[in-house]
Amino acid sequence: MMDVLCGPLGLGAVAGLGCGLLLGWHLRTRLGLMAATGNGSGEASVMGEGGEFKMVLVVRNDLKMGKGKVAAQCSHAAVSAYKQVQRRNPELLRQWEYCGQPKVVVKAPDEDTLVDLLGRAKEVGLPVSLIQDAGRTQIAPGSRTVLGIGPGPADLIDSVTGDLKLY
Repeated sequence: MMDVLCGPLGLGAVAGLGCGLLLGWHLRTRLGLMAATGNGSGEASVMGEGGEFKMVLVVRNDLKMGKGKVAAQCSHAAVSAYKQVQRRNPELLRQWEYCGQPKVVVKAPDEDTLVDLLGRAKEVGLPVSLIQDAGRTQIAPGSRTVLGIGPGPADLIDSVTGDLKLY
């Protein structure tokens, strides 16, 4: 028996088995989001099946911002929302990241709609990030440009933003 374990083939098998066990342990701890989601569906929870988590960026359409301006304002909202959730709910952030960090950009007709959405998102407990422009380029200082909602559960975000059209 000792010859089998100590021979070249035996050492390779032992090393392979050890590597497999180590890899399995690593993946189990790294992807151990199953228990954290608490819905008991196992793999679907880990895989984020169906886009369970997302972030929505709501852009004011009445400001007529250029494409680059919109991109910069959306970036500000996404970074701000990320930092907020990183502090307050790192487990949610990990789940959103594992789902591929889905982000959807939609448009709102005016500032009143943006403020209304802000209130509705807060009511249901979603993280929000309202961006106000510094006014150095295209628009007036203090203009509310983009509202970031989430990351959070997609169905909850859809209950707030589901009626808005894609940007």
